[in-house]
Amino acid sequence: MIYHKTSVSAGISDFGKVRVLPITAESVMTANASSYQPQQLPAYFSQTAGLSGSLSTPIAPPAAAFDRISRPSDVETRLPPEPQGGSYRIGAGDVVLLATPQAGSTVEQLTGILAAQTSRQGYTVQDDGTISVPSVGRVAIAGQSVEDAEATLFQRFLDKNVDPSFSLEIAEFNSKKIAVGGAVGSPGVVPVTLTPVYLDEALAATGGAQAADPDTTIVRLYRDGNLYQIPLDEVYQSTGSGRVQLTAGDSVFVDSAYQLDKAVSYFDEQLKLAGFKQTERQARLSALQTEVNLRRSELEEARSNFTQRLELGAELADHVYLTGEVAKQSRFDLPFNRPASLADALYSSGGIVTAKSDPKEIYVLRGSDNPLEYDSISAWHLDSRNAAALLLATRFELHANDVIFVAAQPVTHWSNVVNAITPSLLISSVNAAAE
Repeated sequence: MIYHKTSVSAGISDFGKVRVLPITAESVMTANASSYQPQQLPAYFSQTAGLSGSLSTPIAPPAAAFDRISRPSDVETRLPPEPQGGSYRIGAGDVVLLATPQAGSTVEQLTGILAAQTSRQGYTVQDDGTISVPSVGRVAIAGQSVEDAEATLFQRFLDKNVDPSFSLEIAEFNSKKIAVGGAVGSPGVVPVTLTPVYLDEALAATGGAQAADPDTTIVRLYRDGNLYQIPLDEVYQSTGSGRVQLTAGDSVFVDSAYQLDKAVSYFDEQLKLAGFKQTERQARLSALQTEVNLRRSELEEARSNFTQRLELGAELADHVYLTGEVAKQSRFDLPFNRPASLADALYSSGGIVTAKSDPKEIYVLRGSDNPLEYDSISAWHLDSRNAAALLLATRFELHANDVIFVAAQPVTHWSNVVNAITPSLLISSVNAAAE
C-alpha cells in the first residue's frame, strides 16, 4: 500500500499550467488589484421605511366670522394678577448674536484701525433648544437666561480649547409672543423681549385702538384659561390699568362690538382652531405612520425572501473552498458588499491543524478569468513559519471559487503511511499464527 501526499507543484500538466507565486507585501497588492467585485446586497437592504410629504399639505382652517351686537350698558373691570418676575429665557426661534475678537493684519494692528473689531455671527435656536457654533458644536441654551447661556458657552469653549473671549446678546425675539387682535390698526403679534411688555405698549405697537367710540370699547385679555377685561378709556388714563404687564402666550382683543360674548367667541374660536390644527396634525401623523408600517413590512418581506432564497441556493453567491490539513474541509461563503481575506476563511472554519499542517505550505489556488488563459492556475504561496507573515493573510483578498490548500507536515505524511500499512501487517501476522 502507498499513501500519496497531496502537494502543489509548478509546471504544465493535464489539468493546466501552474505557477507558484509567493505572498509578500508587494505581491498582495498585485493579487488584490484584479477585477473581482464582491456580490452586492439588493437595494432594499439599505432602504428605510421613512416617507415624507404627508405632513407638508395641512388642511386650511375655516375663516372667522362675527356679527355686530348691541351696545353694553356698564362694563366691570377685571384685572389679571401680576406675573412673576424673572430674566428672559431663551427659546426656540430666537436669534442670538455671538461676537468674537477678529484679528487684523500687522499694519492694521499698528494703526489701531481694527483694534476693537469683532466678528459678529447670528445663530437661530433650533427646535431642540441648541445652536451650532463652528469649532464648538451644538450647545443647548434654550430655557436659559443670557447670563446662563454665556456661562454654558464659556464652559464649552474651554472644553473645546477655543478662545472663550466673546459676548452674547439676543438679536431677534421669536420664541415668546403676545397676540393682539380686534379693533386695532395692525392686528398681529408683539414679541416678548428683555424688557417687560405692558398693555398700552402692546396696543401702540399694533397701531393703537381703532374704535369709533372709545368710551364703550373694551380690551379683553385671555391668559391661562381666564378672561380679563379693561375699558379702553381706563387704559389711557392715569389709573394704572394701562400698565398691566403682559406675559408670553397672552391674547389681547380690542372689542368694539359692545358685548363680552363677542370676545368670548373670539377666544373660543382660537381654542377650537388650535384643537382643529392638533386633530388634523394627529390625523396626518396617523396616516404617515400607516404608510411607514406598510413600507417597513414590504422591506422586511423582501429581505426575508432574499435570505431564504440564499439559504436554498436560489440566489447567486460566491464561495471559497478549504482543503488539506484544515480543521474542517468546508466551503466558506464570501460576504456581500465587501471583500474577505485569507485569514477570514481560515479562522472562520476553525483554522489550520497545528499538529498536522505544514505552516510553510499554505496555498490559494486561483484560476485565470481570461478565456484565452483558461488553463492557467496561480498558486499564491504563504510561508507562515514566521508568525509575522500571518499579517499578510489578513490583507490577501479572496475571489470567488478560490481553493485554499494547507499541506501536511512530513511527519504527518509518514504517520498516514504507517497507519495505512499497520492493519495489513497485523492481518498477515494473525494469518501466519493461525497456520
